[in-house]
Amino acid sequence: MGAIDNDWLPVLQPEFGKPYYRDLFVTVGNEYKKGVVYPPKQDIFNAFHFTSYKDVKVLILGQDPYHGPGQAHGLCFSVLPGADIPPSLKNIYKELSDEYGYKIPNNGYLKKWADQGVLMLNTILTVRAHSPMSHKGIGWETFTDAVIKAVNDIPGPVVIMLWGRPAGEKRGMLDNPDHLVLTSPHPSPLSASRGFFGCGHFKKANDFLTARGVSPIDWQIEDI
Repeated sequence: MGAIDNDWLPVLQPEFGKPYYRDLFVTVGNEYKKGVVYPPKQDIFNAFHFTSYKDVKVLILGQDPYHGPGQAHGLCFSVLPGADIPPSLKNIYKELSDEYGYKIPNNGYLKKWADQGVLMLNTILTVRAHSPMSHKGIGWETFTDAVIKAVNDIPGPVVIMLWGRPAGEKRGMLDNPDHLVLTSPHPSPLSASRGFFGCGHFKKANDFLTARGVSPIDWQIEDI
């Protein structure tokens, strides 16, 4: 697994010495040796590489990486340039278009958000090819819970978007009065029409940040 070498390192260093993480490290290493696993090893921690701890303004919580070739690169909901836009991300773009009148882009590469302080975190950071949730329960959830707790400890204003039931179950971990927690159904085609569409989360996030003197997120993804 690629190393974390920015200001996340002292925040997460205590996890690396715990027994669960040592077991996780061995398990994930063996999984990569045995077969195809996504994202590529060097991309597992991209959410932290692209968004430093001190710069976090928004946390978007996903579940596990996309499990097809050329898709996952370490940011939840994002796919590499050239990959088809997944259905959930199409619905995210639709909601953004409804809120802001944004153009729907021709790609699903969301690094622009990460570069502005959007921590795009899956609760599970690896997956076997073509086998969704195959790395559930091997230890990633314990690690990403530590990340969520670290975000909760950030003193300044942070917006946390929890979409769907698994993400919503993290609500009890979030008690910082300086933060805004937004919940809705998942943007998946199975649930988006039950409340994700019309949730207004992107505009609510920017209004919250702006009111506290923090620069808003430019959510428009440009065409490639």
